[in-house]
Amino acid sequence: MQDLHGLIDKTVAQLGFELVDLEISNRGKLLRVFIDKLNPVDIKDSVNIDDCVLVSNQLGNVLTVDHEIEYDRLEISSAGMDRVLKKEKDFVRFIGERAQIKLRVGVKDLSANATDTTLPRKTFLGILKGVEGSEVLMDFQGATYKLALSNIDKARLSPVF
Repeated sequence: MQDLHGLIDKTVAQLGFELVDLEISNRGKLLRVFIDKLNPVDIKDSVNIDDCVLVSNQLGNVLTVDHEIEYDRLEISSAGMDRVLKKEKDFVRFIGERAQIKLRVGVKDLSANATDTTLPRKTFLGILKGVEGSEVLMDFQGATYKLALSNIDKARLSPVF
């Protein structure tokens, strides 16, 4: 799996894209690859259908011909407006954007209505403020939380429409 992830990451990077996420399902027969542009011009510079076709054709050749990796279906898709955030650089890139973060282990609730008996908080929907060391800074309900990258179970952008 790690070799496959590295191979796909390298291939899409050579085409000017970033591997955002990779899903393998149906006993390895379905490969679903989510990409984003490596160096977008602005927030509206997103992946289009031609980009997906380009990556699909190149990955199809690399996986089948060069590495003889068997699969039935390859899907290439944009990471989307609600893209997942996995790497430290993702949290830096989207400073000022609204995101939802779910933690593995809850942290002390710092919100104004929290009491000593308030349970630790595991879910946050707030504004990304940056990364400090190995912690993501997030404004949530009037307080700034420091959330350890190693404690983040899932994170994704949550755009406002």
